[in-house]
Amino acid sequence: MEASRLRLEIGGLVQGVGFRPFVYRLARELGLAGWVCNSAAGASLELEGSDAALEGFLLRLPREKPPHAEIAHLEVRKIPARGEGAFEIRPSLAGEKTAAILPDLAVCGSCLSELFDPADRRYRYPFLNCTRCGPRFSILEALPYDRANTTMSGFAMCEACRAEYEDPRDRRFHAQPIACPQCGPRLEYWDAEGRAPAALEEALPCAVRAVREGKILALKGLGGFHLIADARNDAALARLRRRKAREEKPFALMFPSLAALREAAEVSELEARWLQSAEAPIVLLRRRAAAGLSTAVAPGNPYLGAMLPYTPLHHLLMADWGFPVVATSGNRAEEPICTRESEAWERLGGIADAFLVHDRPIARPVDDSILRVMAGREMMLRRSRGFAPLPVAVPISRPVLALGAHLKDTVALGVSNRVYVSQHLGDLQTPQAMAAFAEAAERLQACYETRPESVACDLHPDYASTHFAESLGRPLRRVQHHHAHVVACMAEQGLEGRVLGVAWDGLGYGPDGTLWGGEFLLATRAAFERAGYFLPFPLPGGERALREPRRVALGMLHEALGPAGLSDFKGPLRAAFSPAEWRLLREMLEKGLQCPRSSGVGRLFDAVAALIGLRRVQKFEGQAAMELEFLCEE
Repeated sequence: MEASRLRLEIGGLVQGVGFRPFVYRLARELGLAGWVCNSAAGASLELEGSDAALEGFLLRLPREKPPHAEIAHLEVRKIPARGEGAFEIRPSLAGEKTAAILPDLAVCGSCLSELFDPADRRYRYPFLNCTRCGPRFSILEALPYDRANTTMSGFAMCEACRAEYEDPRDRRFHAQPIACPQCGPRLEYWDAEGRAPAALEEALPCAVRAVREGKILALKGLGGFHLIADARNDAALARLRRRKAREEKPFALMFPSLAALREAAEVSELEARWLQSAEAPIVLLRRRAAAGLSTAVAPGNPYLGAMLPYTPLHHLLMADWGFPVVATSGNRAEEPICTRESEAWERLGGIADAFLVHDRPIARPVDDSILRVMAGREMMLRRSRGFAPLPVAVPISRPVLALGAHLKDTVALGVSNRVYVSQHLGDLQTPQAMAAFAEAAERLQACYETRPESVACDLHPDYASTHFAESLGRPLRRVQHHHAHVVACMAEQGLEGRVLGVAWDGLGYGPDGTLWGGEFLLATRAAFERAGYFLPFPLPGGERALREPRRVALGMLHEALGPAGLSDFKGPLRAAFSPAEWRLLREMLEKGLQCPRSSGVGRLFDAVAALIGLRRVQKFEGQAAMELEFLCEE
């Protein structure tokens, strides 16, 4: 029977998920010849064999693909047969880079079984992985996703790992970060003076002992450092808060197991699924009355931000500790998380009592993602590890770089009808944060070898991201903050045409020069009309009012009562100010000095919290609104 040959071009999430080994095994099973390789756009393959075998391959490809693979588009064309008799995996092809990058994946069940199996050669090895799990985005330096383009390129495979890597029957067949104790990364422990134990195998026991003794451990993990402390130890957490200058903002927790977490918090079936998923985010959970945790974990907060171990290293540590730990980002206030040992020693040296590090470089900082289940569905609060940089489908004709706002920033690259969204970058308040922001923007462009023709930035003229956009010397598209929110929701939900979008937040710069934030917009992707909004009121002191809800409340009262009414005001709020402060702020309001007007719903929450005496000065952004929500839930 005469053979036929097909050429397939596949785009989507097909690199780093075991897709080529899957194609190899399926083709061999069906008796097909040809080859498969990574391409700049995803994967390319040619298949040769009977028409029945080729048809069977095309039917089974989408149905049996690896669990983390996603086929966004598939192009099939018939080409002349070549008479090949075997199927192989070939080196990657060059071309325009549009392949989706896989996020980092939590350790899979098979690897976890090996981790705790004394008979396995990777027993208690902190860096084991396979095609189903392990580091991806945090180690990737360039596309396509090959070992040479990752931070594992400096680790030469031993003979045993090489044999697994080249064996089509092995689940580590072409697993790019493959490693073992003989050839892979290693741990090292330092005390506060930088001294390390003589034997490398003592690193893990030393770290376990340090936390048990109440010390603060700086742990180099998957996408950066965590600061670890015993979540039951009041003194340890008080030191951590003092050293990190984090007075009341809640700490994230890591629990040894789902069973242990259920003793401290209420966990629904959906929340449990997310906690145990490959993405393994932090999930906000309602805490139990007898949680057995220090009150310093989340002062005055009825919720816990909890996660389960997601790397082999975390599993080893948590199994040895057997109790929940604080696992907060390894940084100082308003700075990005540390990723390099030297950087951590310099920036975390005054916070941590000990360090557990390793020699696998981290290509970029990747914070933990945060998720909350509301009304029976998940709501993403921080999109980072496990999710970034997965793309959103948006019709884009020309490459564009989008630089976000000022707080909770991310950057994004639009190319070939997809928007690749970076990991969470945080607030652009410090030089270190700006350096990380600039690096993320540059590396996203470098990864896809794309120089955008234009740059999108926030309409606010004073944002650091706006200044950065202006410095690039490319055509600018200044986007109104709340229009961006609405269009982002449209893209996420696949909506076209005109919509009524409701965008409520703290503030965003409006075209009229006031601070918007309680918006009803009739919007398309290209334009909007302001259909309605909350009545604006003044914020005495501008940015300072964002930290002091009492000032926001005073501005709202001035708007509602007028100067005369405010002069006669005798409510409890007046006691929140000294007589001199009261006089000065009233004068500022009457003269309109440093009193920008805002319609932000977030500021409305702040004002109500201050008026009822709940929170008049914030220790962290959003605290007043959170406490108002908690009060309403009681």
